[in-house]
Amino acid sequence: MEVEFVQGVKMSPESARELRELAIKRRVRLSAHAPYFINLNAREPEKTAASRERIMQTARITSLMGGECVVFHPAYYLKDDPRLVYDAVKSNLEQITAKLRAEGNRVLLRPEVMGKDSQFGTLDEVLSLCAEVEGLAPAVDFAHWHARTGKFNTYYEFTGILKRIKSKLGSDALNNMHIHVSGIAYGAKGENRHENLAESDFQYEELLRALRYFHASGMLICESPNLEEDALLLQQIYRKL
Repeated sequence: MEVEFVQGVKMSPESARELRELAIKRRVRLSAHAPYFINLNAREPEKTAASRERIMQTARITSLMGGECVVFHPAYYLKDDPRLVYDAVKSNLEQITAKLRAEGNRVLLRPEVMGKDSQFGTLDEVLSLCAEVEGLAPAVDFAHWHARTGKFNTYYEFTGILKRIKSKLGSDALNNMHIHVSGIAYGAKGENRHENLAESDFQYEELLRALRYFHASGMLICESPNLEEDALLLQQIYRKL
């Protein structure tokens, strides 16, 4: 399960420790999603600093609750050269991971593949960051990438993504994935909104077949509006493959 801190980190250390005990008892693996209010390419230095702090706050509470990783939306292009944005995001993440390592915090940070053209986070950008910065691993939102490109919605395209991940980051990356799946509505500029799987053109069964073929493992988080029903649907289909 992914604990949603998207509107802010509003969990006490005491509650985090209680959650850790419950997760161990129920045998539930936990991750977390950092607040939406993050832009490591902000114009104002104070906003960039606040963005770094939100990621670190999330990592600290995630460590207390026994979570394995933190998913976050890295930045917006703001019409800047994508190469300069990449450098800014990378520099900030190096600062964040160095500080967390100094604190003894080993929670993985996972920049997410994003669904809109205005957002930093193409598949290549995310994989490159994870290859170059220690302490990062990708959060692969397959529906986002489909919405952003209008493609990557067939078995062979899904296997192509998994091959790119393996080529860039090694086999271990496929053994410890963090995946988001949902239905999705999109337009010329990418993602509009998440939808239920049955209401979208996203070929989730083909994705599950590709994951099975590669023996991929890790966490798959359903982000459909009816997340419990669609999560069970994905589980049922996967178990039949």
